[in-house]
Amino acid sequence: MAQFDAFSSADQKAVYKAIYQRRDIRREFLPTDIPRKTLKRLLTAAHHAGSVGFMQPWNFIVIKNPAVKNQIKEIFQKENQKALKNYVGLKRQKYASMKLEGIEETPVNICITCDSTRGGPHVLGRNTIKRTDVFSTCCAVQNLWLAARAEGIGVGWVSIMNNRLLKKVLNIPQHIKPVAYLCLGYVKKFPSSPMLETVGWRKRLDVQELIFWDNWGKNGNNGKSHF
Repeated sequence: MAQFDAFSSADQKAVYKAIYQRRDIRREFLPTDIPRKTLKRLLTAAHHAGSVGFMQPWNFIVIKNPAVKNQIKEIFQKENQKALKNYVGLKRQKYASMKLEGIEETPVNICITCDSTRGGPHVLGRNTIKRTDVFSTCCAVQNLWLAARAEGIGVGWVSIMNNRLLKKVLNIPQHIKPVAYLCLGYVKKFPSSPMLETVGWRKRLDVQELIFWDNWGKNGNNGKSHF
């Protein structure tokens, strides 16, 4: 049998476990602070994400000041009220009942940004698809998220946010894009299923329906999946 540079079986299981048990956490955070050494491990893991042209466009703003968190919470609340108007009836009631952030409950917030100028005007591999800088930054977000899950730390992505106002609060330069505002903290327990699935907002799609072969819409011989 050919030899591959694969992880051990135990290490493989650990990687998949982190992926499958990763959750977007919004509640039941513990007040326990995250040690600086642990936080550095998470940020270093994020920094080891792949990036197009090795441009490494990210920066990490670590926020612990309650006054700063309060200002950001106010931005969220205003945007959340706007988002509520998108729904009517039972959907509106369900949306209003959900907790969608943990800004002030978590000991650490992190804003991950993208610098489109990093690497100069001609970044290898970015000539045609300019937004690969943002795509690369999202890889850093996912790295941090998986590392946090392995450390027993919950992460919640606050996407209901006005980035223009966020940049003012955090003094972010004009040319820098905020990509992700994350709330981090230890939790009592990680739920077995995503919160939005648990409350009946959406179900996980069947992966078989999302895989095509060679062309869009082609899912195998005679309409049957290859798997």
